Amino acid sequence: MNLTTARSVKRAREIGIRKAVGAMRGVLIRQFIGEAVLLAAFSMIVAILLVILLLPAFNQVTQKQIQLPFVEMGFWLKLMVFTVIIGVVSGSYPALYLSSFNPVTVLKGTAKLSTGSVWFRKGLVVFQFVLSVMLIIGTMVVSRQVGFLQHQNLGYDRENLIDIPFEGALGSRYEVFKTEASKILGVQAVTHADNNPTNNDNNTNAVEWSGKEPGVKVQFAQTGVGYDFVSTMKLKLQEGRDFSKNFGTDSTAYLINETAAKTMGYKEPIGKPLIVNGQIGHIVGVLKDFHFESLHQQIQPLFIQLTDGGSHILIRTKPGQTKQALTGLEQLCRELNPDFPFSYQFLDEEYQRLYTSEQVVGKLSNVFALMAIFISCLGLLGLAMFTAEQRVKEISIRKILGASAGSIFTLLSSEFLVLVIIAFMIASPLSWYAMNKWLDGFAYRTDVKWWMFALSALIVLTITLLTVSFQAVKAALANPVKSLKAE
Repeated sequence: MNLTTARSVKRAREIGIRKAVGAMRGVLIRQFIGEAVLLAAFSMIVAILLVILLLPAFNQVTQKQIQLPFVEMGFWLKLMVFTVIIGVVSGSYPALYLSSFNPVTVLKGTAKLSTGSVWFRKGLVVFQFVLSVMLIIGTMVVSRQVGFLQHQNLGYDRENLIDIPFEGALGSRYEVFKTEASKILGVQAVTHADNNPTNNDNNTNAVEWSGKEPGVKVQFAQTGVGYDFVSTMKLKLQEGRDFSKNFGTDSTAYLINETAAKTMGYKEPIGKPLIVNGQIGHIVGVLKDFHFESLHQQIQPLFIQLTDGGSHILIRTKPGQTKQALTGLEQLCRELNPDFPFSYQFLDEEYQRLYTSEQVVGKLSNVFALMAIFISCLGLLGLAMFTAEQRVKEISIRKILGASAGSIFTLLSSEFLVLVIIAFMIASPLSWYAMNKWLDGFAYRTDVKWWMFALSALIVLTITLLTVSFQAVKAALANPVKSLKAE
């Protein structure tokens, strides 16, 4: 809209002559809207080509398998309807504006802008930059939160941890596997667990303890592990001890986390009873809280019991010796479990997959922010061209009266800076609200900082000056005599 109206000055006399020789306003409106629809159609063709080129990269980033439905008639019908709507909407204002020119005033060169049309075009620029500022701030917040998730202290060391599925003969030959694996170069510790340590979704409310109010149900997370689980995961004991083969009663023993101890109200939990599904046991250790789910959730009360089997074999390797350890583990698995291929996952990669959607949002928001800024700059450029064309006589007179090129540049640029400042003032509270709502989805989150708004303002103001500078400098350096003669 802004670019089309910016070109309107060059077409004013054409419109004036056509109306003077009898062209009806409706004919002109149809012509201009038709031009906009044709432009939208060309854009559609370019867009399809770009989608074909970029879709593989998009699918890779989002881990989707989206394909263009070229063989579906409904797809082409919707695309054509959408293209026509875009053309009509984008061409409607320029068509109404251009067709309203008075042929007498246009041919005399005395056409004036109405206040309403000026504010409408400025409103478009403000709206575009509101979206740009919101996307810039949103990109910063998403990037900061993703970085926070990646570097958050989980309460255990997820580096150099390998997760091997408990399958086939490994279930019955685990003790042999553990003994032999411990001898492999680069292997530091071996244990097993019922659940993935990064995403334990096994819960129960059939938990009883001394002093619990009758009828109250409390949700506990639970998992079964093998010996050396605490040392392999590098968990920290607040008090008590880990499971040990030196204690035959550990078959009915429990480890709990800090949150569980607080939930039960035990000030000295070691040795206190804990009943799970009617099975009476006792607490032997309290672990400092660690994250065993996504950071979207608060840490739940957790109890851990000793089990013989599980679903995951967890192996900690020595730093810098993971490759050697994997080579030995692969050979061992082939010997003990020949019917199943050797497969494994790194625990830190499994943790990263919990936040795939956030990482995708972060990558896409970077692209969309750049696109929004680019489109906003086009609108700003259109308004700058339009303003310079409308004020060419004023600028020429100012220069003849002694105005410097710098003052002319300041005169033209200040108007656009005001628009961007207004856009920033509108976008800031909207961005703060929207990003805080998004961050509310995380139990553990970063904050929206003031410097994000300051940096976004600096970015947008710099881009604004760069965008309008070409047109402003061109107007400031133009020969005033030629400009006045042209008028």
